[in-house]
Amino acid sequence: MAAASEAERDPDPVPRRGFWSRDFGLFFTARAVAKLGDTMLPVALAAGLLLHGYGAGAVGLAMASSVACFAGLVIFGGVVADRVSTRLLMIGADAVRLVTQTLAAVMFFTGHVVLWQLCVIGALNGAAAALFQPGVASTVPRLARDVQGANGAIRVAESVMSLAGPAAAGMLVAFVSPGGVFAAHAATYGLSALCLVLLRLPPAAPRTSTGKGGAAFRRDLIEGWREFRSRTWLWGVIAIWGLFMLAVSGPAVPLVAADVVQEHGPRAYGLVNSALGAGTVVGGLLALRARPRRMLRAGAFAVLGFGLFPGTVGAGLGVPAMCAGAAVAGAGMSFWGVMWATSVQTQVRPEVLNRIHAYDVAGSLAMMPVGQVLAGPAAGLLGTDVVLVSGGLLTLVVGALLLGVPAIRNLERAEDRPVAGSPVPAPGSTPATTP
Repeated sequence: MAAASEAERDPDPVPRRGFWSRDFGLFFTARAVAKLGDTMLPVALAAGLLLHGYGAGAVGLAMASSVACFAGLVIFGGVVADRVSTRLLMIGADAVRLVTQTLAAVMFFTGHVVLWQLCVIGALNGAAAALFQPGVASTVPRLARDVQGANGAIRVAESVMSLAGPAAAGMLVAFVSPGGVFAAHAATYGLSALCLVLLRLPPAAPRTSTGKGGAAFRRDLIEGWREFRSRTWLWGVIAIWGLFMLAVSGPAVPLVAADVVQEHGPRAYGLVNSALGAGTVVGGLLALRARPRRMLRAGAFAVLGFGLFPGTVGAGLGVPAMCAGAAVAGAGMSFWGVMWATSVQTQVRPEVLNRIHAYDVAGSLAMMPVGQVLAGPAAGLLGTDVVLVSGGLLTLVVGALLLGVPAIRNLERAEDRPVAGSPVPAPGSTPATTP
């Protein structure tokens, strides 16, 4: 009878450990090509603006316009994604970015490059990304029973594209122009949108309507916050991650670049970055195979490896040691990313998952720019090497904090999410979902 009931609930069963299908392949391709384009953009902006007489400050402003809009609007994007079709929302966001990046390409091809116009384009891109990103979290468990395997595969693909993107952008700048990079970036959004148009998602879990209008929107926003706040493991990780972004990852990005380039040259920095990217591929592959019972505990141990990235640079070790440290750091962060994403996607009720993911993204990003801004003054006051070594040591503190919170270290993995529309456990019904 149990088998019959299962067959009735899932008339087209797939292996519990399987995640690859036609539709997952389309989503996988959409995420991979979008990542390729996103990692090409910084090269295009920097090269294009410098070529047209702007300075580093203008490059930073153009990049910040997108990040600021994304961080400020993603929580609201989560509410929208829980109220409408996530697939249509993502297609619309890709269409907007296809248009904006095409306009940017035209600006650079014609030589009519105006900073404020690029900032407006960046802001529109950030707003579109804020509508797109929340839906990613709920799409993966709707497409794959093996959520961890699906996240691992996507992580590997994104890591490979992160390696290929800057190299492809550099070649386009050298042999075509910065406008060619923007045109290629626009094309990646077009291909992503096409994949999503062809995608067929199973029905979403039923959701109780809260009505329409501004009052209903606010109720959804408040409900998302209450769901977020009710899970100690969730907000606990985000709070600790704020410290990590402020004191470790945020300062490491600009200071490692400056220190390695000044001491060893641009080629050495390229090697270190390549090692970091290669490590993320390895971490994603490990996450495809490992099945820890307590995923966040395993991920917390992996996070400890990131300390080697700023630590080896700050300690003045040679380029081979820096590359080794970067590879370990990349593997650790990639493994943690899969463990964290899978935990959120399998522990949170589908009808609030987009909003929870939006709070997750906003909280995770909030302290990153603060850490980057404070990196320069801190390095001037204490010295670059001291800040970097301190960041490496503080990684141990972050890991200890993650392991020190019982709700985080003891969170047990959920069973792979049932197909959409089938019953799911209510929050708190098992130890795995108890805050």
